[in-house]
Amino acid sequence: LSLLCFSGFQVEHRLCFPYFWKDVFYLLKVIRYGARLEFYKRTKIVTVLDRFVQQARRIPDKPFLIVEGVSYTYRQIDERSNRLARVFEQQGSVKRGDTVAMLMSNEPDFVSVWFGLSKLGCALAFLNTNIRSRSLLHCFNSCGAKLLVVGADLLDTLKEILPSLHEDNISVWAMKHEVSHPGVYSLLDKIEQASHEPMPAELRSTTSLKTPLLYIFTSGTTGLPKAAVITHLQSLKAAGGFWAYGGTAEDVIYTPLPLYHSAASLVGIGGTIELGATCVLKKKFSASQFWNDCRKYDVTIFQYIGELCRYLCNQPKAENEKDHKVYMGVGNGLRQDVWREFHERFGKIRMCELYGSTEGNLCFMNHIGKIGAVGRSNFFYKYDLVKYDMLKEEPVKDEQGFCLRVKRGEMGLLLSKISSQSPFFGYAGSKQLTENKVLRNVFVKGDAYFNTGDLMVEDEENFISFKDRVGDTFRWKGENVATTEVTEVLGLPDFIQEANVYGVEVPAHEGRAGMAAIIVRPSFEFDGKKLFEAVLTHLPTYARPLFIRLQESMEMTGTFKQQKFRLVKSGFNPSTISDPLYFLDYTEKSYVPLTDAIYESIRAGQRKL
Repeated sequence: LSLLCFSGFQVEHRLCFPYFWKDVFYLLKVIRYGARLEFYKRTKIVTVLDRFVQQARRIPDKPFLIVEGVSYTYRQIDERSNRLARVFEQQGSVKRGDTVAMLMSNEPDFVSVWFGLSKLGCALAFLNTNIRSRSLLHCFNSCGAKLLVVGADLLDTLKEILPSLHEDNISVWAMKHEVSHPGVYSLLDKIEQASHEPMPAELRSTTSLKTPLLYIFTSGTTGLPKAAVITHLQSLKAAGGFWAYGGTAEDVIYTPLPLYHSAASLVGIGGTIELGATCVLKKKFSASQFWNDCRKYDVTIFQYIGELCRYLCNQPKAENEKDHKVYMGVGNGLRQDVWREFHERFGKIRMCELYGSTEGNLCFMNHIGKIGAVGRSNFFYKYDLVKYDMLKEEPVKDEQGFCLRVKRGEMGLLLSKISSQSPFFGYAGSKQLTENKVLRNVFVKGDAYFNTGDLMVEDEENFISFKDRVGDTFRWKGENVATTEVTEVLGLPDFIQEANVYGVEVPAHEGRAGMAAIIVRPSFEFDGKKLFEAVLTHLPTYARPLFIRLQESMEMTGTFKQQKFRLVKSGFNPSTISDPLYFLDYTEKSYVPLTDAIYESIRAGQRKL
């Protein structure tokens, strides 16, 4: 009888609380890691760099990075970062508390430069390798960097702005043995001559985990990149991601994402260090090489963005697709249809979705693995979903001026309460940039919430799903695109009077592709070649509008803001839109008329976007 009762209890428990034990084990891990961070705060502060130095002493000969088939041990990266620190210490170029900018691709020396300058007590600013000219200069001004370390492969991209950098007394160092560019110093020859003896620990020490460690640039509504402040506390939290999902020191982690993004640097490199594991660092993602790499290096965990998984699913099928040791993927932005197809093609790999912006004070983790969810709510997450007016582009308020929470199952704007336990550190530079992301007096007078700008839904089982982005930013090719920056570039051709930039959904593609509604100046004609040249020169690939819509007048909101909602909803179908439409054609090197044939080829996935 007792066995029957126990059996009945188990069945009832599984039916009513199917995720109970998974929740318990996950929350215990979160509590354990949180207790460690609290210990760091109250005793001797330990940072991610401290953890790396500890690991270099504990497992010096273990591979830390594998890049293009070459293995670099914990000791080798530690000693090379010491050499680099010695160079700048001897040169007197920087001192403790200074900010140094890095413009480097995925390579071992990205980590050596990062750690070496951190050992001198400097903060690092990771620059997006896609940005150019005016945007690049803006990044220096916003974070206050007075020195730039540039990779050998990216030095030529600085030719246009080198005079401006010199005028601003910004010292430029290249990862080369010799440099022909005037005013640029070589670094590799000096590193080879420097000592690898450890740097004094007091140089890198900090009195608070809330001290800025990094500046990672994110696109926003200002139109130019914003320098999100990353503290030691945030980096420690991110480094616990793999561990929280069950990663161990035996894992080999595959990172094909750019290190200038927080996913690769904070979660990828930081998480590898926390585990004492090995990271296979790919310079650039390749769908055709992905599974061969995984087999070659015995990869067990890989990092992804949703688009990456879609590229893998679009590859021709092969007989050995399930012949690998990968058991887990960690990332964000994975669509449900791609998620299911990925499982069918490559095996039941546990896909662990993360949600959290670089600068935000909230992070969700889908520890259950439910398809389509970014996380599951619990008492650790302090957030609210509020009603949002898509036409007015603002939260809905009640008669007292407070926000209204949505009902379970309804889509709402995700807000995260700002408190001592979940601080928002904002952006470097203008205080207004930080204030623009804060909503005050949300539910009561005096409260403050971080506005994620994301629309989410929480279902009956407490799973949280991402639905859409609002405001002046959309995501394409895994990058955030600021519409106002694109709008400024569209203002360069003389025939364009006004432009309204937004993102539109494209079948079988993650995110939203760039589209612009424009008004042509009187007595001018639309010039597709001239517009093509402007966007090619001034915008990175992912930010170039794929579609152009010519309009005679621009619809505005009641507060004289450009109306985007109806434009977004109407998309880019030439059979339902009477306005002339154009498509970015790299073959013709021009914007060409968007015909029904081109539209159908895009819908069918026959055109590369």
